[in-house]
Amino acid sequence: MTQQQLEKYLWGAATALRGTIDAGDYKQYIFPLLFFKRICDVYEEEFHKALEESDGDLEYASFAEHHHFIVPADSHWNRVRETTTNVGVTIQNAMREIEKANPDTLDGIFGDASWTNKNRLSDETLINLIEHFSQHKLNLANVPDDKLGNAYEYLIKEFADDSGHTAAEFYTNRTVVKLMTKIMDPQPGESVYDPTCGSGGLLLNCALHLKEEGKEYRNLKLYGQEINLITSAIARMNMFMHGIEEFKIVRGDTLAEPGLLQNDQLKTFNVILANPPYSIKSWDRKSFINDPWGRNLWGIPPQGCADYAFQQHIQKSLDKKNGRSISLWPHGILFRDSEAEMRRKMIESDVVEAVIGLGPNLFYNSPMEACLLITNNNKSEEKKGKILFINAVKEVRQEKTMSFLTEHHIEKIYGAFKNFIDDESFAKLVMNETILRNHKGNLSISLYVRPDALSSRNAELVFQKSYESWQLINESLRQSMNTLFESN
Repeated sequence: MTQQQLEKYLWGAATALRGTIDAGDYKQYIFPLLFFKRICDVYEEEFHKALEESDGDLEYASFAEHHHFIVPADSHWNRVRETTTNVGVTIQNAMREIEKANPDTLDGIFGDASWTNKNRLSDETLINLIEHFSQHKLNLANVPDDKLGNAYEYLIKEFADDSGHTAAEFYTNRTVVKLMTKIMDPQPGESVYDPTCGSGGLLLNCALHLKEEGKEYRNLKLYGQEINLITSAIARMNMFMHGIEEFKIVRGDTLAEPGLLQNDQLKTFNVILANPPYSIKSWDRKSFINDPWGRNLWGIPPQGCADYAFQQHIQKSLDKKNGRSISLWPHGILFRDSEAEMRRKMIESDVVEAVIGLGPNLFYNSPMEACLLITNNNKSEEKKGKILFINAVKEVRQEKTMSFLTEHHIEKIYGAFKNFIDDESFAKLVMNETILRNHKGNLSISLYVRPDALSSRNAELVFQKSYESWQLINESLRQSMNTLFESN
């Protein structure tokens, strides 16, 4: 199958559910079935390969070392396909048995979808789904990891489109993801963490970034935490679908119960990329006052907005020697009065490297303008005591209700960050002292750089053209006057 045929085939499974369940619930059924089919087809492929190698030795072909995952005979896709009554029970039992057979890698990966509720999914609907997926083999020979991974990302995007306001919980605009990854530039062997990882797009893109550059990506250490059960399962499936096996994604509330610990402290990482849920009101502020993990570095955020709780968690989770982070936020994090003291302390600690203003509609299904906050525990000498402001609010392309960054936009923004110098009306390097003294720690980008302002060079050109026009008009008027007087 071509990539387009594969995507059409997979999306066909979702269309089979239209009218039976809400569009926002498609993902909790389609992704587990897709993953179930994939691992069964790959297991079969591996079994036949081992069978050929051993001249037909069935016992040898069943050995665990010949398989990515173990699939018990009674839990295989083909066995489920034979079922015509209580199909949901059979699917659920098969998935649970596969999880049990692979406790170190697949525990809980199929989520908690209600397969046995016939009021939602009748036997007929499930049989149609099974038959749809059975049309093609999803083994490695027919559908390599990169092709299936791309199709999986396509499904995530389609489900986000159908999910309305809940889409932002598991999907981050992939053009923004590309920019964030490019700026962080993860290197082989580094550890990468996303504290609110959703479907895993930010983590996964770090591995794909290295792969595209021809660098070793398989030793990149990927870590994530996600509060939603089905979304955390989707993230794990996403990794496996892309052929990534060295990762750890835990389920839980990052603020209340951080799940990645080391020696009774928060585990630290070389790179953190995050798109945290913004302006959360229901969070345990009281516990944060005496946070056992020491995350209240700059203060206690207000109850009505946990943004700086996440930002401080990110900072505390960075490697002290070379940790760097990039997080996607609404612009309010840069100037709200209720967070002024924390923002001031953050600036004083000299960890802020850059603030990048992005355009509207880059948050999924939200018209708000976005910004990127970049911190670095190991700023180079020429960057110390300074913050780079980039005003890229106009660097965005709008299509229908969604915006995205083109390759040109990404390169322009990345180039300005990489150069780390004043760039006419696009970027401005400002001393921390100036920000604190003149603007009381306000990081609002428009205070420092305006995209609509004339650059000095442009102003000079405009003046030159105006002066030349004035000279031409003056000369024309002089000639007219001379002609007039001569005629008299």
